[in-house]
Amino acid sequence: MKFYHLNAPGPYYTNSFLIISEAGRGVVIDACAAPEKYLELLDREHASLAAILQTHGHFDHVGSIPALKKATGARVYLNKNDAVLFGLKADESLEDGQTVQVDELAFSVITTPGHTPGSVCLQMGDRLFSGDTLFAGDIGRTDLEGGSYTEIQRSLHKLLDRIQGDPQVLPGHEEFSTFSAEKAYNRYLR
Repeated sequence: MKFYHLNAPGPYYTNSFLIISEAGRGVVIDACAAPEKYLELLDREHASLAAILQTHGHFDHVGSIPALKKATGARVYLNKNDAVLFGLKADESLEDGQTVQVDELAFSVITTPGHTPGSVCLQMGDRLFSGDTLFAGDIGRTDLEGGSYTEIQRSLHKLLDRIQGDPQVLPGHEEFSTFSAEKAYNRYLR
C-alpha cells in the first residue's frame, strides 16, 4: 500500500488523501486538490483510480470530482443526504456500517451527521479519516446549511462507542492527531 497526503490550493488548507493498493488501484479521500496532482501520482505509480470517497459535500472538499471522474471513470461515494443537499452526483451512497473494499483496502463507514447531514468518517485499519466531524482539538462547524450541534454531539458519542484501538485521526483540515489524544484533550469528546 502507498499513502499520499495532498492539500487543496487556497485558504482552507483542506486535506486529501490518495491510497494505492498493492494491486495498483487507488482510492481518493475528499477529492479537493488539483486534479493533475492525483493523476500525476497515479501515473508515476502505474496505478488506476477505482474510487473517490467523500466525507461530506462541502465545496472545499469536492472540487476535483468532475475532472477525476471524467479522466478515470472512478466510482464516486457520498452519503445521499449531502448529495441531495448540495446537488452532487454519486454512484453510491455511503451508509452506516458499510465497508467499501478496493483490493486489500477496506474502509468502514460511520455516519456522523452534524457538520452536514451526510457527514461520514471512514476507518481504514489504524487510520480514521474524520472529514470535518473531528479535528485535532476541535470539531467541525455546525452553523452552516444543514449543520446541527445536537447531531454532531450524537456523532461524537457514536465515534467513542465504535472506534477500537488508537487510530491516527486524519481530519479534513489542519493537523493530524490520534484518537487517544482527542479523547484525552478534546473537550467535545469528554
